[in-house]
Amino acid sequence: MSNISRIDTIPISSLNALEYCPRCFYYQVVQGETLVNEFVLEGQLAHQRVHQEGTRVTAEGVIETTRLYLSSETFHLSGFADVIEERAGVVIPVEYKHGHQGNWLNEHIQLCAQAMCLEERLPGKPPIAYGYIFYVASQRRVKVPFTPQLRARTKAAIVQAFQIAARETPPPPLTGKLAARCPPCSLLPLCLPEEVRQLQARSKQRT
Repeated sequence: MSNISRIDTIPISSLNALEYCPRCFYYQVVQGETLVNEFVLEGQLAHQRVHQEGTRVTAEGVIETTRLYLSSETFHLSGFADVIEERAGVVIPVEYKHGHQGNWLNEHIQLCAQAMCLEERLPGKPPIAYGYIFYVASQRRVKVPFTPQLRARTKAAIVQAFQIAARETPPPPLTGKLAARCPPCSLLPLCLPEEVRQLQARSKQRT
C-alpha cells in the first residue's frame, strides 16, 4: 500500500472512529484531539483488566494474552489487541466494548484489522476465520466471521484512512440520518457539527 499521507502509521482502533465518522477520525488521528465524556470513561474502565499485559492459561486450557502489540508493514497499522486467545493452536482476537451487545460494522472492521495484523506475524498459518467482541454491559461475546466481504471493507477503510489523514482540513460533519451519531460523541464540543452545518447551509443560500 502506498503511503499517501503525511502520517506513516494509522492506529488500528482509529478505524473504528473512521467508520463511525470520518470527521471524528481526523480530529483524533491528525490533530491528536481527545476529549472524555461519560461514554469514553465507561470504555476506559471496561478495558482496565485487559490493559494489563500478560499471559495466562484458563481452566479450559485456553492461552490468553492481554494487551498484545500488533503492527503491519503491509497495511501501515499499529496498536494493541485487548485479548488474543489460542485454542489448540488456533489464534482468536477478542475486543472488549463497554456497551450493550450490537452488530456494528465499525467494531467488526477494527477486529478484522487486528486479525490481518496477526496473520502477518504468523506466516504459513491458515487465515484467522473469526474473532469475538465482548460486550461488558451485556456480558455477552459475539462471534465475528472474517468473511471476504469484511476483509475487503477493512482494506477499503485503511485506504480511506490515509486519504483523509492527508487532508489539510477536517471532512464535513455527518448529515441526514447519520447526524444522530453526533450527540454522544466526545468530540462534539470541538467539532460543533450543528454550527458547521448551519454555516454550510447559509453559504449555499448565498450562491
